[in-house]
Order: sequence, then C-alpha cells, then structure tokens
Amino acid sequence: MADGGEVRAWGELFPDALGLIFRNLPLQEILTVIPRVCKSWRRAVSGPYCWQEIDIDEWSKRCKPEQLDRMLHMLIDRSCGSFRRLSVFGLHTESMFTFIAEHAGSLERLELPRSEISDSIVELIAPRLSSLTYLDISYCTKIGARAIEVFGKHCRSLVFLRRRMHPLEVTGDYNCQEEEAFAIAKMMTKLHHLEMSYQRSTTQGVLEILSKCRDLEYLDVRGCWEVKLDKKYLEERHSGLKVLGPEIEDRYECVDYYSDTSAYSWRSISDDEDMIWEDINAMEGEDFQVRFYGGGFNDAVTGYDWLPSP
Repeated sequence: MADGGEVRAWGELFPDALGLIFRNLPLQEILTVIPRVCKSWRRAVSGPYCWQEIDIDEWSKRCKPEQLDRMLHMLIDRSCGSFRRLSVFGLHTESMFTFIAEHAGSLERLELPRSEISDSIVELIAPRLSSLTYLDISYCTKIGARAIEVFGKHCRSLVFLRRRMHPLEVTGDYNCQEEEAFAIAKMMTKLHHLEMSYQRSTTQGVLEILSKCRDLEYLDVRGCWEVKLDKKYLEERHSGLKVLGPEIEDRYECVDYYSDTSAYSWRSISDDEDMIWEDINAMEGEDFQVRFYGGGFNDAVTGYDWLPSP
C-alpha cells in the first residue's frame, strides 16, 4: 500500500470473511483452485464458511445423475449442518431428500426445481424443515395438494412459494390443480410472494387464496387460462397486490421453465465442465484433505501454474 500504509495479507483474514468472498466464485474454482493458493484458503473452503449457501443449481443441470448425490453429501458435510440455503436441480433419490432433512436445522431457503420429490417423501421430511421461509418446488410433477398441505403444516414461517409448472407437462383434470390452490389458501396464510404460473387452477381457487393470504404482495398466475380476475375488484380489495397474468403479453415472458431436452442436459456436458469429478475420482481412497488439496491436480483444470502453498 502506498504512503507507508499497513499491508495485510489475504491469508490473515478470518475464515468467515474469506467464506463471504469465495461464495461469489464459481463452484469449480472454489473446489479446485482456491485450496491450492495457501493453507488459510484451504481451511476456509474445507470448513463451513463457504457453505452457508449451497447453490449448485447450474452445476446440477449439467452433471451426470450419479455425481449429484456425491456432491451434495460432500458440501452438506462441509457445512456442518449450518447451511441456510440449498439450491439444486433435478434431485432424484429418496435417500438424498432424507439426508438433507437430517441436516437442515438452519435451512431457510430450499429450491428443488424438477426434482423427483413425492407426497410421501414430503410427509417424511417436512417436519424437519420448520425453519423454511422460501420454497421452490417448480416442475415437480410427482407432488400435489397433499404435499402442499404438509409443507404448510410444518413450515409455518413460509413467506415465499414458487410452484411453476411446464405448460406442456400439466396434465390431469382441473380438480387436482384446484386442490393445490385450496391447500395453499388453507395452510400457507402467511405468504407474501406466490408464483403458480401454468397451473390448471380456476378463478375460485385464486380468489380463495386472496381471501386467506392477506399478506400477499405478489401473485404470478401467468398461463393460468381459467383464472379471470376483475381489475376493479383487485384495486378495491387488494390494492397493494401486484398480479402478473393470467395473460402472457410477451411470448418470451415465461420461457424460464425447464425441459428434459434443454441445453442443460448432462449429456451435453463438456470435458472441461466435468474435470472436477475426474480430479476426485483420480484420488479415490486417499485421505480427504490430501485427496482434495494435496497438489495432485492437473494444471489443465485451472489453466494456471500455482505457486506452492506456504
């Protein structure tokens, strides 16, 4: 630092401060680059400091199915049960849902789009998710009103619910979707934010939600073609509520739904994106710390020739 100011090495920062900084980096860099810089950075990423928020949504769209559970086990173990957010795409094994719930004492935000979660699994894990305030169960086709009621019963602090559906995957009669709307109205009365685009709900179900969820500030019903909301009624009875839909004004407005044929399919993964697992597999059986941080990585992983740790 100029003018004789004090210089403080990055390695001297507290681990929790380093964790806050490292969270802004891509997952692969946190796991393969940061540990090789110095010992203090290695300690920061091997402990809970970087894993208060576990966001592997993008990575899980590209990974092979058999890799997803292994990554979640590793990151949740590192968090020591202190993770507050978990975002993962396409979770598919019952054992993994159970493992998450067993370590979810601090979990406040859970995002599980396009996961193979079922009503019976929700009944099993929801009692352990009492701290949830934010829940995303979009495109989860194996759950229904039963799961909504169970979540509502046990997650009493829930204020944000995202339950979007894919317009090409919404099947069944309107009664099933209507039951979900009535379950929300009955069990999730503290909601401030509700997204239920492309649900096969009707006006009656949405009006029931509006009558019971008095704190609602945002409602997304885009693509819910059977819902007819009177503008004058909304202005008089729910003046502070922002409503999107049911009409779609822009054909690109709701293209953020996921498809099994999307570019995020794991079959389209590149060798570079999969390199992290090649490193792990190459060091199977060694000590955990050495396996991950012992310097046995190919420099092609990062493209940098790192100096040895102090």
